[in-house]
Amino acid sequence: MPDNMNIYRPLKAKLTNVIEESPLIKTFVLVPEERFAFKTGQFIELSVDGIGEAPFTPSSSPFITEKLEVTVMKTGYVTEYMHSLKPGVCMGIRGPYGRGYPVETFYDKEVLILGGGCGLAPIRSLLYALEGIKDKLRKVTLCYGSKTPVDCIYKPLFDRLNSIEKFEAYRTVDRADEGWKGSVGVVTILLNKIDININNSVAIVCGPPIMMKFGTIRLLELGYQDNQIYLSMEKNMSCGLGKCGHCMMGEFFVCKDGPVFTYDEIKHNPEIWK
Repeated sequence: MPDNMNIYRPLKAKLTNVIEESPLIKTFVLVPEERFAFKTGQFIELSVDGIGEAPFTPSSSPFITEKLEVTVMKTGYVTEYMHSLKPGVCMGIRGPYGRGYPVETFYDKEVLILGGGCGLAPIRSLLYALEGIKDKLRKVTLCYGSKTPVDCIYKPLFDRLNSIEKFEAYRTVDRADEGWKGSVGVVTILLNKIDININNSVAIVCGPPIMMKFGTIRLLELGYQDNQIYLSMEKNMSCGLGKCGHCMMGEFFVCKDGPVFTYDEIKHNPEIWK
């Protein structure tokens, strides 16, 4: 981010494409009026004039600065309005904010990623970042779960990942339909399928709070240490600047001190899964 960029002022961006990922999730492709850089895991505030703004973690590659992709689940007034937008309109981008994934500390390690639901949005950006440094990594394994096959976003991503050297991707669903031939059950069942050197690995968990809770518990049972587990705690963020206090988690402001934390940093806080 340029030193002279005003992080309080939205940067204008033109909406060039809208991709329907699932019945409730769409990806917005934006072209900012200036190049926009972020570190994977950081977040932005995306706004519509006269309607409002909401925080999102970009789902596109951090190596690409001429466009930005943001994946939005319809959950309330602002996001429902966003889902009605068509290509050609202008939106606003504030940021980037927060602390992302310290990918430089993953060198020479195996990376295990446990994701669920719309948590695959920031994970996709992380996967792009890891692909860019794959020669410095041992292996990258993605385990992802969705409620149903229809609810899975970025469906072509899984075949692509499995075609990349050092990458593996697995999927499961809570409820199968008649066409589903894969695993059925919560995402942690996929951990039974993988072979990973826990002593030389890190684990990333991103998804709904209940999935992150039981995913973390399972990783600890497998032998991961508290400081090997990275959690993306994006819930309850609002202003993005640590001013409104909406995202306070114990002594931390999620928007300023996170949203990426190690489990070791926040495990003492009983509110982390709420």
